[in-house]
Amino acid sequence: MEKLYELYAKKLKAVSTDFVRYLYDQINWDSQLIVIMGARGVGKTTMVLQRILMTDAKKESLYVSADNTFFAGNTLYDIATKFAQQGGKVLYIDEVHKYQDWSKEVKMMYDFLPGLKVVITGSSILELIRGTDADLSRRAIRYKLEGLSFREYLNFSLGLNIPAYSLEEILEGKVELPAEVKYPLAHFKEYLTKGYFPFFKQDDYYQRLENVINQTMEVDIPAYAKMNVSTSRKLKQLLYVISRSVPFKPNFTEIGRAISSDRGTVADHMVYMEKSTLIRQLNFAPDGMDLVQKVDKIYLGNTCFIYALADENPEIGNIRETFFYCAMCVNHKVTSSPAADFIVKGHTFEVGGKSKKQKQIKNVNDAFVVKDDIENAYMNIIPLWTFGFNY
Repeated sequence: MEKLYELYAKKLKAVSTDFVRYLYDQINWDSQLIVIMGARGVGKTTMVLQRILMTDAKKESLYVSADNTFFAGNTLYDIATKFAQQGGKVLYIDEVHKYQDWSKEVKMMYDFLPGLKVVITGSSILELIRGTDADLSRRAIRYKLEGLSFREYLNFSLGLNIPAYSLEEILEGKVELPAEVKYPLAHFKEYLTKGYFPFFKQDDYYQRLENVINQTMEVDIPAYAKMNVSTSRKLKQLLYVISRSVPFKPNFTEIGRAISSDRGTVADHMVYMEKSTLIRQLNFAPDGMDLVQKVDKIYLGNTCFIYALADENPEIGNIRETFFYCAMCVNHKVTSSPAADFIVKGHTFEVGGKSKKQKQIKNVNDAFVVKDDIENAYMNIIPLWTFGFNY
C-alpha cells in the first residue's frame, strides 16, 4: 500500500486545476460507482486527479493505475478492502481494462464495500462497455469524455474562461468572444488540425495521434472481438478507405470485396471502430415503421484524425462536415438530411465555405447555412466555428 500512496502523491503534484474539462460538472460524483470512458489522451486521468485536488480530499481518496506491476501479486478487491478499513472514502482506478476480470472485482466492491465510492476509467471503450454491460449493469453510471471542443481549446491554450452556448444561442448568433481572441478563424484552423486532444501542446503531436489510432486498431479492437493479426490489418485498410472519403458513403458489399471480407464482417468492423471513437456513423432519420437505422455517411472520429492519416491536403468539405458532426453529436442526436447535410433538433443544416448558397435548403423550413471562413452570423447564415462552443 505504501508504494501505491507514493505514486499517488507524485501524480497529484503534477496536476494543475487551471483548466477543467466540460464533463467534470456533468458527473454525479456522489454515485457509488462511476465509469468514465474515453479515447486515449482525452484527459480522463487528469480529470479524476483534479477531482481529488478540487475537493481537498487527498487523505480520504486513493488513485491507482491497474496496469501497475503491484497488481501482479495483489488484487484490486484486496486493496479496496484495506483502503476502506483505513477510512478511505473514494477509490479511483485508472486503466482498469488492463486488469483481468476487473468487472467482477469492482462488482464485489459495490456489493460488499457499500461505504466506498469507486471511480474507474479506461481507454479501451469496448472493454469498459463489455464489463459494465455484463457484470455492472444497473450498478455503474457511465460517462463518456470526448476530445476538446473549440471552446475548450481556446480556454486551455489561451488561459480563458469562455462559457458554453446552447444550440439555440448559437443559431441566434449570441456567441461572444473575449478581447484576447481577435481573429477566431486563425485559431479555428489550428484547432481543426491539432486541437482535439489535450496533448496538442506536446512535441510530436501527429506521432502521438498515430499511436492512439494504432493502439486502438492493433490492441483494443482485436482483443475485444478476438481477431487475429490478418483481420486487424483489414481494420487499417478500412480506416484508410474512410480517411480518403468526401465523406464516405458506405457500400458494405463493395468494401468487403476490396478487403476480402463479407458484408456482415465489414458491418461488424464499423461498429467496433465507432464504439472505440475512430469513426462516427451518420444515420438517416427514422421513417415511419422503419425501426432499423440505416447508415448514410461515415466520418472519422475527429478532424485531427483526417490530418494524421492524409497523404496530402485533405478535402476541405470533409473536414467541415466532420467538425460539425463531431461537435454537435456530444449533446444532440444528429441525423442525415434528405435535402441538405444534417438535422439536429428539427433544424436542417447545410455546411460549406463562405460561397455556399441557399439552393439546397430554399424549400426547407427551419433551415440554416453553416459557413466556414466567416466570423459573424447573419439571418440564417451561421459561422461554422461557433458550433465548437456547444460544449
